[in-house]
Amino acid sequence: MQCASILYPQIHKIWCYQPSLSVTPPPQEEGTSRDSKPKLITSPSNPFVKHCLKLRNCSSYRRSHASALVVGATPIREICRFRESLQDGGVLMDCLILPDKAEIPDGLDTSSASIVRVSSVVMKKLSGLQTTDSLDAIALIKIPASVFNVDSGQKNFQSWFPSVHRILVLDGIQDPGNLGTLLRSAVAFRWDGVFLLPGCCDPFNEKALRASRGASFQLPIVSSSWNNVVSLKEEFQMKLLAGHPEIEGLVKPVCLLSPSFCDSLSDTPLCLVLGSEGSGLSENTLQACELVSIAMAGEYESLNVSVAGGIFLYMLQQKN
Repeated sequence: MQCASILYPQIHKIWCYQPSLSVTPPPQEEGTSRDSKPKLITSPSNPFVKHCLKLRNCSSYRRSHASALVVGATPIREICRFRESLQDGGVLMDCLILPDKAEIPDGLDTSSASIVRVSSVVMKKLSGLQTTDSLDAIALIKIPASVFNVDSGQKNFQSWFPSVHRILVLDGIQDPGNLGTLLRSAVAFRWDGVFLLPGCCDPFNEKALRASRGASFQLPIVSSSWNNVVSLKEEFQMKLLAGHPEIEGLVKPVCLLSPSFCDSLSDTPLCLVLGSEGSGLSENTLQACELVSIAMAGEYESLNVSVAGGIFLYMLQQKN
């Protein structure tokens, strides 16, 4: 029986969120209301189109406007339903972009959003997809207040995470597809929040959003340092676990992930750390955490971090 390691493909920018003003929706055609049909945008060089492309492509531009571009009615609907369930009264969707002559997709509340219709050429440009035949909507959505960028001196844990029974810690996950998939799994298996350590990509990167299906908007995300993870652990008496392959020469013992191991932790608050694609777990993580591996049959020696992470998140999820 072999134990899974984690493969680490490379690249993408480091991201940190900083609160800012939300984006101003595009102006309506003179004499129209939000419920009226707005002017059709047909040119990719239109200023509003350029603004949307910057939101899609530029992390610093997203930060400065506290807004992100979400492609597809399904993730838009999931995000809106979740945010509405919080009943915090905040406006979420600034603008809904639709193909010309298309109906507003079912289940989308557009009462607080501007509606902009665009040509197929513009829709393809905005989405970044090869084909837009089945694309029904794009939205400009505010980055929620549950996303924090904090320094190591701040310890407002209760404001970051309403519950701290299960926290996922990502250590330098640079690939947006992997990060997005891990966020989606964290939401699916009811984890309470995510810590992004230095080196992680922007969770509102277009590829991360596509992989997460909007999960970036659905759970608390804190971008901070390892010192704050340690402080969180000490404040709430949490156990620190880290996914790691069982390899020869490793000084620390590695436990196998098993039903009995997970059952023994069902009432224990814990942080699960998953390491970077490029260099694995940091030295701080290796020293501080109990290492856990996934048993594998056959000759396979490794799993992609998002696949391994999904198994960890499922097995270690809260039972009630």
